[in-house]
Amino acid sequence: MGGLQPWHWIIVIAVFVLLFGAKKLPDAARSLGKSMRIFKSEIKEMQSESRSEETPPAKPIASERADVAAPRPDVAGQAAPAPEQSPDRHTA
Repeated sequence: MGGLQPWHWIIVIAVFVLLFGAKKLPDAARSLGKSMRIFKSEIKEMQSESRSEETPPAKPIASERADVAAPRPDVAGQAAPAPEQSPDRHTA
């Protein structure tokens, strides 16, 4: 009961023939095969690219390391300027 029996496959094939017609099935199979070949070739290409990118990056020069480690000035201690009030406003 867990697997597909031969009569299940017969029903599946009959449904495909009814849906797509006997003339379009070979064309559909050809395009499916072509798509699978393209997909496999793209996967192989991606794998070969990822292998070539696995080389470790070059170490930075000493001057570049000093720039990264330099402390930044403290901007949190600076107060923001107060907004100006217009002289036309009347206070109650």
